[in-house]
Amino acid sequence: MTVTPETHFGARTVSEAEKPGLVQGVFTSVASRYDLMNDLMSGGMHRLWKAAMIDWLAPRDGWRMLDVAGGTGDISFRTLERINKRGGRGDVTVCDLTEDMLRAGRTRSESERLADQLSWVTGDAMNLPFEDNQFDAYTISFGIRNVTRIGDALSEAYRVLKPGGRFLCLEFSAMTVPLAQQVYDAYSFNVIPRIGQVVAKDRDSYQYLVESIRRFPVQSQFGAMIEDAGFEQVKWRNLTGGVAALHSGWKL
Repeated sequence: MTVTPETHFGARTVSEAEKPGLVQGVFTSVASRYDLMNDLMSGGMHRLWKAAMIDWLAPRDGWRMLDVAGGTGDISFRTLERINKRGGRGDVTVCDLTEDMLRAGRTRSESERLADQLSWVTGDAMNLPFEDNQFDAYTISFGIRNVTRIGDALSEAYRVLKPGGRFLCLEFSAMTVPLAQQVYDAYSFNVIPRIGQVVAKDRDSYQYLVESIRRFPVQSQFGAMIEDAGFEQVKWRNLTGGVAALHSGWKL
């Protein structure tokens, strides 16, 4: 008898084959209000977390970067703005499973006059449509917890990076103070889906997004997964007491 591999979609158990379509449905639904919802859900904190990500990334002139699950392009824009401000030039490819998210990003890139430094590619983090050893840096922000097999995505990140390339991930994580975690969970499960209902007209998608945060590995477990994919010098930094965390690794 053939056993169908299973995974989680928030609090639900689904087949691995089913999950990518479900995730794609979530982000198709919320694409037009995605950036606004990030501001509302985090009280604007996601901007500080992303700034910390770019600071740690320290992008350099001439870099070729891949931003996976890059959606509306927020990390890509910030990276290019940092390089351009210093008189350099970068080349960023945004790869996302959901075409509606990429469409929103392309529209924004034209208004911010960054279109000529960006490429937009529809693709799966577990099977990237790029050759080996292509990129100086790989970033993924609030996206890897939605991947069906996280280990496969990490292996793909390692494959497409050049030797000496940098992996950097920003993701929701586990708070370091248990009582604070309880308060944050109460806010997440009771408030965020309601905001999603009012602003994005989609409570279910934001219910899933909240549930997916609690299913994601804690900092040390995720760090071990990055090492298992081949990365070295793996480190992480907690942000806002662990509400989010940055994980870094190098292909050496």
